[in-house]
Amino acid sequence: MFGRERIEYKSADQVRVMRRAGLVVADALDAARAAAVPGATTADVDAAAARVIVQAGATPSFLGYHGYPATVCVSVNDEVVHGIPGGRVLAEGDVVSIDCGAVVDGWHGDSALSFVLGDGTVEDRELVATGEEAMWAGIAALAGADRLGAVGDAVEDVVDDAHTAGRNAGVRLGVVEDYVGHGIGSAMHQPPDVLNYRTRDRGAKVRPGLCVAVEPMLVRGEQATRVLADDWTVVTEDGSRAAHWEHTVAILDGGIWVLTARDGGLAGLAPHGVTPTPLD
Repeated sequence: MFGRERIEYKSADQVRVMRRAGLVVADALDAARAAAVPGATTADVDAAAARVIVQAGATPSFLGYHGYPATVCVSVNDEVVHGIPGGRVLAEGDVVSIDCGAVVDGWHGDSALSFVLGDGTVEDRELVATGEEAMWAGIAALAGADRLGAVGDAVEDVVDDAHTAGRNAGVRLGVVEDYVGHGIGSAMHQPPDVLNYRTRDRGAKVRPGLCVAVEPMLVRGEQATRVLADDWTVVTEDGSRAAHWEHTVAILDGGIWVLTARDGGLAGLAPHGVTPTPLD
């Protein structure tokens, strides 16, 4: 089952179960997004996601993971990832990132999204939009890639193009390097790492049965981060705002399938000339 790099390659039936987990995650994220309104607490957002996962007969991936105390991560403004839900009250203009995972019959799905509450600023909307664009470019790169390094190349290309086009008010976005994507399957985090930036190491070979979480994190400043005293919440060193996007993707004999997107990635991949290839 494991190759030389101890990568877990999935059978078609295992990918189908991961798809079920992915759809639970999609539903939970929808509920969490709907609950994230000005005046709500991040605990309210967590509770909305938890209800969906429990009602689906699934198990939260995050709750209890290395002691993590909640169902989802809710990261606000300068919080990049792993924000613990609690009494924080959301406000108009906040940049909110929600990360969610679920387990079905022992197999995981993992996905994240970011959004601005209300209109927000042009700069924050561009940050969120560029993050989503970078994620889909990274996923699309997997369709024809030989090595996982293609993901980081694609993410950086989107960030560079946004700067060249004068988006983000002329600010070059930072790509966070401290946290990266990962393999996923019978455990939430597995080999191989999926880098969101260019590197000389071209990464693991892309082959059928590989399932990975592609998750770029962008910031409107320097990419340096630090962890708060709660030992979970990651914030930017310079206080700049952040956006986090993620989908779970399966590499199949005939192409790729985005397991945490209801349409399998059809809409997100279309601008890149890629059509997802579901097993069913």
